Amino acid sequence: MIWLTVTLLAFAAGVLAQLRVRSPLANPTLIGTLIVAALLLLTRAPYDTYLRDVQPLTTLLAPAVVALAVPLYRLRALLARQWRALLLGGLSGTLIAVAADAGLAHLLRVSPDAARALLTAPATSPVALQLAPFTHAPPALAATLAVLSGLIGALILPPTLSALGVTHPLARGIALGAVAHGIGTARAREEGEHTGAASSIGMGLAALSVTLLVALLT
Repeated sequence: MIWLTVTLLAFAAGVLAQLRVRSPLANPTLIGTLIVAALLLLTRAPYDTYLRDVQPLTTLLAPAVVALAVPLYRLRALLARQWRALLLGGLSGTLIAVAADAGLAHLLRVSPDAARALLTAPATSPVALQLAPFTHAPPALAATLAVLSGLIGALILPPTLSALGVTHPLARGIALGAVAHGIGTARAREEGEHTGAASSIGMGLAALSVTLLVALLT
């Protein structure tokens, strides 16, 4: 369980950095990922070994995602009144993200495996893992690109939305959830309960949209 301990300590270091440094780059998930990735490269540890060691953390992904339904229930009346805007914003954001990933894969001429993995990047990593057998993408690569997509979205979207004058909590939340899924939702919850609830809806719509798209394509 060495890598489990390393992962927890790396995330704890990210949390401490976030408390001390007020910067979008001081993201616990980003810092933890960079630390663990650097150590894996330095020690040349097989990914299968790391995945086996952190299995207890992996099993917590599903209940963690389900727990995001709690703020949805608490704010169900507000969200029900705004369902059209939330639905349109969530679906359009995810489809634009999928199109952007497809265009990026074509522009950079990445390998077929990477292109297939990018198809599910807008969905959260557990969904990307489940869809990998259908897209014939390497599961580890699909999950990694989904995490990177969430990290980049959580870093870039909040200041971008602020620069564009988007201040409504529901609008900010649905954008973060649709594009940056779980990591974006964690970032959205820092802005408030309304933003976090809308982000949960965006994440769910993203998972549904990507799953339906994969079903149509395969």
